[in-house]
Amino acid sequence: MSVLLNVEGIRKYFGPEPVLDGAGFEIRAGQHVALVGPNGAGKTTLFRILTGEVEPDAGSVTYQPGAKCGVLEQHPEFKHETLWEEAFSALEPLLKLQEEAERLAKELGQARESEYEAIASRLDRLHAELEQQDAYQLDHRVEKVLEGLQFTRDTFKQRVETLSGGQQNRLLLAKLLLESPDLMFLDEPSNHLDVEATVWLEEFLRKSSSAILLISHDRYLLDNVANRTLELFQGTIDSYPGNYSKYLRLKAERVEIERKTYNRQKSEIEKLEDFVRRHHHGQKHAQAEDRRKKLERIELVAPPREITSPVMGFADASRTGDIVLRVERIEKSFSDEPLFEKLTFDLLRGEKWGILGPNGSGKTTLLKCLLGQLPCDQGRVSLGQGVKVGYFDQQLQCVPDNVDAEEAVRPEHRATVEVERRNLLARFGITGDMAFQSVNQLSGGERNRVALAKLAGSDANFLILDEPTNHLDLWARQALEAAVSNFTGSVLFVSHDRYFINEVADHLIVVGGDGRFQVIEGNYETFKNLEASGLAREATHASQSKKTVSPKSGRQDEPTKPAKRKRKFPYRKVEELEAEIAACEDKVGHLHEQLASPDILRNGERIKQAQEELSSEQVRLASLYEHWEEAMELN
Repeated sequence: MSVLLNVEGIRKYFGPEPVLDGAGFEIRAGQHVALVGPNGAGKTTLFRILTGEVEPDAGSVTYQPGAKCGVLEQHPEFKHETLWEEAFSALEPLLKLQEEAERLAKELGQARESEYEAIASRLDRLHAELEQQDAYQLDHRVEKVLEGLQFTRDTFKQRVETLSGGQQNRLLLAKLLLESPDLMFLDEPSNHLDVEATVWLEEFLRKSSSAILLISHDRYLLDNVANRTLELFQGTIDSYPGNYSKYLRLKAERVEIERKTYNRQKSEIEKLEDFVRRHHHGQKHAQAEDRRKKLERIELVAPPREITSPVMGFADASRTGDIVLRVERIEKSFSDEPLFEKLTFDLLRGEKWGILGPNGSGKTTLLKCLLGQLPCDQGRVSLGQGVKVGYFDQQLQCVPDNVDAEEAVRPEHRATVEVERRNLLARFGITGDMAFQSVNQLSGGERNRVALAKLAGSDANFLILDEPTNHLDLWARQALEAAVSNFTGSVLFVSHDRYFINEVADHLIVVGGDGRFQVIEGNYETFKNLEASGLAREATHASQSKKTVSPKSGRQDEPTKPAKRKRKFPYRKVEELEAEIAACEDKVGHLHEQLASPDILRNGERIKQAQEELSSEQVRLASLYEHWEEAMELN
């Protein structure tokens, strides 16, 4: 595969410390690459350098000559009147090819004999290119992309300036997908998309022949689209094969090796220093001097390249009655359009319920009705005995923005001292001077964590959360998932993060619009499995009583025969693979022994070489294990 983009030694300063400090990588044709790193690591800065918006202070960015690159723009600038015309303009190069083909066809009919062969040859090449790019069904391509991104047909002729901000951003994404450039830069492409549109985008990108560089906080998207992962941390980039989940596994293995290597060298240095200190002026002075010189020659191993996340956590919840929330046949409409009708369910102590549905289906409205912030048109909502609600709103109005963070988390129900409030903030990653910054000066992610800290200090036993993962990086999301999952009280939440829903929820309310809803026992994967099997297609309508769909309920059709697994690897004998696995395992063991050797620990270059070789062998070994499992099943 040809190299489309080569990045070498990029440095960028916005202060005394570099944001990027020698970052480098390459992207080849057709690769789908995820760029991950904690908030503030410089991912967006790197994107802006790659797309020419910002000049690096050092380093180079080189594109393959003639490579066509496309960027998901953040600021809409439209040149056409309607949604359809603007989307269709992305296919202008293909329209020009069609026009040229039509012109050549006319010329061919009037060509002299001496010109005929040249024109016919050019026309054949044009037809082949148009065929390859599927340029004979352009209307269908535009319709497919617009509908996939949740534009209805009645909006196709809508004037661009009348579109909402979210719709305009979706139109920019549609244009980029239709352009189908050699290399796409996508920075949070699922923003402004609901779950259904994100699933469609995921599948579109997975099948795309374009190379992709993708920034996203959606872990399903990263897993299903990326086949390589770049980690940006402390100004430099490490590359890992595979998707996000594989990156996490390989990263953990690499950090463990780095930690052991670092600790071994540290221990070795401490022993040498202790010997020098004790014998510098004694009978073993010569040996001490020899060890002092060895210390001077040692190349220090860098500490483990470990990305840490805030601990996060909620205190043990006080006990409530068995029923925490009872919802009885509630209804709510806006402009005579029903959001939900006769919605009925009981949320029991310790349960964690998620609310799922398309944009505009009334998820946040439902939360506000349950909280009593909006009146229901019909029905009744009641809290159980001893229930104390803690509410996290996605606009973060739950924290005042005109006070510092330490003051913002002060509980209203009890007195606290400053050190308690600072410890509470630190648990959610707000440390040092950040605790004394005004909330309105903090970033979105920092404000989010202040709001979560305030919630943790409220001693609530029933958490109601509206998009709690907004503005959080991947590591903070993982910490929040653990905190909410381990919370001993009850939880009701809205989220567009499918991974968070899947990890936390044990029940789902799926709001479908037009008053329809489903109550499902299980998480997001349960819902998708039910949907695939047809059990989730019949959404509960307002006129029906409460209905809970679970994998164990509903009439099952005659089971279908599972499809035979397809080969991922070429055919090889099991015995051959087992021999290669044994040799690879021996090599990994030998490399571990090398990294434990004091001679190696004194040589930074040899340590680096051994670590790289070990990482490569571990990746190869993981692939061999997969190949062996496939051979055992299919041979």
